[in-house]
Amino acid sequence: MGGWGQQQCEVTAVEPGESITFVFAEGALDTTITWTLETVDAGTTLHFEHAGFNLDSPMGRQAIEGMGNGWPGLLTRIDQVLVSFS
Repeated sequence: MGGWGQQQCEVTAVEPGESITFVFAEGALDTTITWTLETVDAGTTLHFEHAGFNLDSPMGRQAIEGMGNGWPGLLTRIDQVLVSFS
């Protein structure tokens, strides 16, 4: 995570072959990230959701703004890796 360092996380749900959900930055930000696989005619679609930001706190507002700018770049890199496997 670059300048943010490592973040404590806890896996809260796993559906093998379907999804994984975990609490992100446990004890600090406490948001939830879910990755879900969806079978479609052309193959598989990877869905991503990062939820639970406390917009009433300065940290929550800063985090959603920062991650809102950071996630698109990461997702583009993931897309490039996944395309290489197809």
